[in-house]
Amino acid sequence: MIERTFVAVKHDGVQRGLVGEIIKRFEQRGIKIAALKLLYADDHKAKNHYFVTEEYAKGQFARTKEGYDKQGKKFEFNNPMEFAAMIQKRNMEFLKEGPVVAMVLEGPHVVEIVRKIIGHTEPRQAVPGTIRGDFATDSYELSDKNKRSVRNLMHASGDVKEAEREIALWFSEDEIHDYKKEDWNVIHKL
Repeated sequence: MIERTFVAVKHDGVQRGLVGEIIKRFEQRGIKIAALKLLYADDHKAKNHYFVTEEYAKGQFARTKEGYDKQGKKFEFNNPMEFAAMIQKRNMEFLKEGPVVAMVLEGPHVVEIVRKIIGHTEPRQAVPGTIRGDFATDSYELSDKNKRSVRNLMHASGDVKEAEREIALWFSEDEIHDYKKEDWNVIHKL
């Protein structure tokens, strides 16, 4: 029942001084910080973090094309892998632009809960009360227009399997700490 997830505060969040506020929101929900560090992503970390599979490429391609079609805009890509490679390149460039705060968070249903706290990937669609809804103002439209990654402050693993892969990429096992979180006895009766 206890899960781990990977979270990164990207450099737009670090530069804006939002790290404390972001951590505060997780801690207020009773989520345990198992690992935390500030670092610069190198080519290896950036490329493997934004790992492109055929399944990812097809899904991203279909969703994006559907959005363009709804807006009556021409979608310039025909090949899902080509489109995914462009997204990967933009995301890698952005991830390497400045310092990143990497975290391993732990708790019951933590993957789902963290993603709800953070809010929708596109800040414009994130509801108030979420981190992106309160602090991010970018959009897919602006990022497409400027041929760059969307500035959305954070990354959080999408599922437990992705979290395991990302945690292993960013942290060694000895950097992840296990300790008793006293409030879990009250919150979860663990």
